[in-house]
Amino acid sequence: MDRGSKGKKNIERLKIPRQRMRGQDPKVRIHNFDEVPFGYSSEQAVLEATRCLQCKKAPCISGCPVEIDIPAFLELIEEGDFLAAAAKVKEANALPSICGRVCPQEEQCELICIIGKKGEPVNIGKLEAFVADYERKTGKVTVPDIAPSTGKRVAIVGSGPAGLTAASELARMGHEVTVFEALHMPGGVLVYGIPEFRLPNDIIEQELTILEKMGVKIIVNSVIGKIDTIDELLTNGFDAVFVGAGAGLPYFMNIPGENLNGVYSANEFLTRINLMGAYRFPEYMTPVKVGKRVAVIGGGNTAMDGARSSLRLGPEEVRIIYRRTRAEAPARDEEIEHAIEEGVIFQFLTAPTRYLGDEEGWLTAMEIQKMELGEPDASGRRRPVPIPGSEEIVPVDTVVVAIGFGVNPLILDSTPDMSISHRGVVLVDEETGMTSKPGVFAGGDIITGGSTVILAMGQGKRAARGIDRYLKGEITKAEIKTP
Repeated sequence: MDRGSKGKKNIERLKIPRQRMRGQDPKVRIHNFDEVPFGYSSEQAVLEATRCLQCKKAPCISGCPVEIDIPAFLELIEEGDFLAAAAKVKEANALPSICGRVCPQEEQCELICIIGKKGEPVNIGKLEAFVADYERKTGKVTVPDIAPSTGKRVAIVGSGPAGLTAASELARMGHEVTVFEALHMPGGVLVYGIPEFRLPNDIIEQELTILEKMGVKIIVNSVIGKIDTIDELLTNGFDAVFVGAGAGLPYFMNIPGENLNGVYSANEFLTRINLMGAYRFPEYMTPVKVGKRVAVIGGGNTAMDGARSSLRLGPEEVRIIYRRTRAEAPARDEEIEHAIEEGVIFQFLTAPTRYLGDEEGWLTAMEIQKMELGEPDASGRRRPVPIPGSEEIVPVDTVVVAIGFGVNPLILDSTPDMSISHRGVVLVDEETGMTSKPGVFAGGDIITGGSTVILAMGQGKRAARGIDRYLKGEITKAEIKTP
């Protein structure tokens, strides 16, 4: 029998439609930074969870980078035991409120949901967020059990999703964990890179509170590579180090005019808004003046965040300039749809060629050029090819460049014996997450060059297991395959 056979039969489950979530009206939400979806009601959550067929082999679990027992927590929701469902998720996932909101479930667990082969898959992500939110709202948040102290100390560099996951896992194992964060607020990309209308900061604060109750120490304003190096951490009492410093070095196109005032990297633009409260001016003295016309360059989730954030600052027009078509855009469909609903204009098959400014160095216009798609490039997507003679000058007051990020060289330069690839990312053992430097592990964007929150968490979890084995003397060096 299937796991859920005690309840509805599968034929009945298949007749239940996917539950639609209410949210803020687009005309209202473009004037605030409040979270867009309202979340499932209890009744909706039970109905949506009941759609799960409770498959014996449960392919959805293999699609989850942190290996949540998805059918088990959905069954608990179906039974109405929401707190038990939250506890079940937290057995594998240290940040359920966050993952339920920002992870691309449609490309992972939901992609291989059996129901999805004939219709719409179970909305696993929204249900994960529901149970985590329910637990938080009831005030019955549980703190994971901690193993007896091992007497071992581990340093975590970076408090993004990889670092926080590694910290949680290692604390559960009984190790003493200290997290070093370069900025004045912990959370990494979760705080500075994702707008509050997608991921409210109070949810991140709640997850951090749980970590601190587990005994994890978080030290902010600590730039590793300057205040201390990796070697100094290892000689100053730490038995192992996990590097989860992310990929905070913005890419630019290297076209004329990129140094003009009004041309931002997405990193700076979103940091000023999300971390420094620019949208709350004059309550926060960190304004961002976008003018009347904003152009965001790129087609990923960061570009959508930049466009939707700038729209809330009051310009007359916000455009996404992307050199390919929507079919090639790496952003989640949900994010693109939200941007369209809010009035963002999409200009596909277009790329900037230069930026123009006035005598005082302020951006006033940009030259754009039409593109057409040629043969596939290394990414597997068709390469955009410029169309000669299609150049056009258009007025613009602010440009946000969101074409990707690289690894900040600060840690790499101060740790020369840690091997990196030709792309500038840290090389690690695929099984343990250890780098070429014994006792030093890494995960997240610093080993991928830019990926998703949930994949970074999976790498943090893998590295925590590797660190535990290293501290027990079960492994001494990494087996690294050079790409």
